[in-house]
Amino acid sequence: MSDDTEPVTRRDSGRAPTYTSWLRSLSDAELDGLLDARPDLASPVPTGFVALASRAAARPSVLRALDRLDRFGLQVLEALLALGDPLGSGPPVGTDRTALATALGRPGPALDTALERLRTAALVWTDGETLRPVAVLRDILDRPAGLGPPLAALLTGYPLDRLNRLAADLGLSTGYTEGEPAARITAEVVRPGRLDELLAEVGEEARAVLDRLMWGPPHGSVSNARRAVSLATAASPIDRLLALGLVVATDDTTITLPREVALHLRGGRVFAKVESAAPALSTATRDATLVVRAAAGQAFTAVRAVGELLEAWADEPPGVLRNGGLGVRDLRDAARLLDTDERSAAVLVETAYAAGLLGCGGDEDAEWLPTADYDAWQADRPARRWLRLADAWLRSPRVAGRCAERDARGRSRNVLGEGLEHRLAPEVRRDVLEVLAEPPEGHAPSPGSVVERLAWLRPRRHGPVVAELVRHTLDDAAVLGVTGRDALAPYARALLAEHGVDGSDASLAPLAAELPEPLDHILVQGDLTAVAPGPLVASLARELALLADVESTGGATVYRFSEASIRRALDAGRGADEVLALLERHSATPLPQPLRYLVADVARRHGRLRVGTASSYLRCDDPAVLGQLLSDRRAADLMLFPLAPTVVASRASRPVLLDRLAELGYHPVPEATDGSVQLSRPRIRRAAEPPKDAHLTEPRPLEPRLRAATVRAIRAGDEAASALRRSVGVPDAPPPRSPAAATLAALSSAAERGERVWIGYLDSDGVASGSIVEPSRVDGGYLTAYDATRAAVRRFAVHRITGVAALAPETGA
Repeated sequence: MSDDTEPVTRRDSGRAPTYTSWLRSLSDAELDGLLDARPDLASPVPTGFVALASRAAARPSVLRALDRLDRFGLQVLEALLALGDPLGSGPPVGTDRTALATALGRPGPALDTALERLRTAALVWTDGETLRPVAVLRDILDRPAGLGPPLAALLTGYPLDRLNRLAADLGLSTGYTEGEPAARITAEVVRPGRLDELLAEVGEEARAVLDRLMWGPPHGSVSNARRAVSLATAASPIDRLLALGLVVATDDTTITLPREVALHLRGGRVFAKVESAAPALSTATRDATLVVRAAAGQAFTAVRAVGELLEAWADEPPGVLRNGGLGVRDLRDAARLLDTDERSAAVLVETAYAAGLLGCGGDEDAEWLPTADYDAWQADRPARRWLRLADAWLRSPRVAGRCAERDARGRSRNVLGEGLEHRLAPEVRRDVLEVLAEPPEGHAPSPGSVVERLAWLRPRRHGPVVAELVRHTLDDAAVLGVTGRDALAPYARALLAEHGVDGSDASLAPLAAELPEPLDHILVQGDLTAVAPGPLVASLARELALLADVESTGGATVYRFSEASIRRALDAGRGADEVLALLERHSATPLPQPLRYLVADVARRHGRLRVGTASSYLRCDDPAVLGQLLSDRRAADLMLFPLAPTVVASRASRPVLLDRLAELGYHPVPEATDGSVQLSRPRIRRAAEPPKDAHLTEPRPLEPRLRAATVRAIRAGDEAASALRRSVGVPDAPPPRSPAAATLAALSSAAERGERVWIGYLDSDGVASGSIVEPSRVDGGYLTAYDATRAAVRRFAVHRITGVAALAPETGA
């Protein structure tokens, strides 16, 4: 049989506990908490506890977990490293809770909370009463609490003659007769009461040097730091400190204060100031009702603005720059169209792109166009339309506010272009919203206090760049209606749902109550205008945009009918009767006579001239119209000449002739070769869905169901790897006698008896794995069995099974 069937020895319960064995001892609820705190550990699902421990102790994963710690949690972890790593080599030996609490000034219940969080994230594990940090933390936090390395680690680089002189000055024997010199010197220095004696011996001047190094950094610069010194020849305070081991020379110009000496000087306290509580937010009181109204009004404005912009770009799309962005002039035009500033327009454009409503398309030259998803989004309820925009903004790594900055080469950044991404943007946005959600409704935290709170919540990620991201987040939230009057809107809490967007009607009820419902009627007035008292349903809005031009926006939108707008509708294939029927059907007021006259007059003149291809020609049933055109001096550039009383030819091309006659007010229409009028509805242009951002982002939290499945898979994989098993030998029977025959016989026997077996399997990628399965049947070259590792029924190709082993009775098989 294959080597995969070799017996696996169970873990000896008498061995010293390890990080892996501690993880194995956790309950399902505790493992669920670990995967919730560190979702990166579940991608891909570990094959067992050995794989889980390796991944949880790996530097990239630990760094990601550290970045999520608040300042006090980081202080607790640094204190644990400072106290539990006396040798500076090998795994940290750890310390107990009492010593840790004393070193932190006894912070009370906050310490229990912080330790529980560190233990849940598996950054700290327990061995009885001892708290042990993950070993890789020593390399990551190499100067915990501003402390230098332990004395034993510093003395490792000393030559023997230096160690002998140091031992002699401390009253110890020299050489290796009584043990390793560095260990004996360390034990003597840290002996109770000995440090006080040494500090008294070096004098006040030397003590002043130690005081400057006490709270860090622990390194100081001196000339000729590695000079040979002894207590008898010491000529300066530095010499006395070096002679007694209170500072150690680490190179030719640097001395370092050992960790034990610094802790003694600090009075056993690890930090000068322990920040166990977050700084208070400075808030201003706002009327809760006004907050909701202001935020909802801005949310409605954002949704409507995105719709208006994409409708306009569907007709006249802006081009895509060579760097993939939007031109400055196009952004300026968008801001003018939306009646807002350029920064707000940039936020709306980037948000539409992040939501998949805007993409790059075009038949020849690349253009920015609405995507196919835009039509479905337009048909949705206003509150859910806003939710899609806000959630896309929350998760996008792109920061619209950075378009006002220049890159490292001094080049300007374009909206939708390169250089607007920041990996931390989604996490900073979520953190900002969570801080805004802390005060009661109607309280608006000041931007400065939000930055201070985030500096405490995420100390490892705080800096000028993050502070700038916080300011951009607050500005963007105001543009999108996430906040109102600087306070978080109640409905925006749906964005903070733990596992994706909470799009329930209940969560969006405050927003839906404030947003006007789309209307299917307008008020047509006698001055050739129509007033839309609120947002219109998508179909009516599209038709009205074709029939009239927007004159003003606000709480109500005013449209103006004109000869040009009516002709635009007729050119799109609408008939005069169809136009009037549409307006009568949707107008809450009777249609005024001037509007009826306008539609009828434009329709009467529309299409009387027909342009065909000769180079081009004009045909009209009324010879007087052609005579008027031939005598019109403005049409001289068309080089017209009569062919018949009802036909005039031109040397200009057909498109040029159509456009020029339309400018002159003759309203021509094209015709086909058979003389029929060629009118068509405007083509709806859409782009493909924009590509997903390929930038690294933080793993999203797993749903409870997925976490539970991952825990089951880890336990099953661990059982498959550690279960005792017995090899299945080659059967003593007539040929064929082979490993393949033994495999089939063992699987068939297990299926008949309903027993579980262990199998080794080689998948299509050549990855070997072991699983505990309960065979159901073997036929057609496949094994059908329940795989406990994946908690599912699977089919295994028999030729890929590398070995079969019966489970020992201890496994319960």
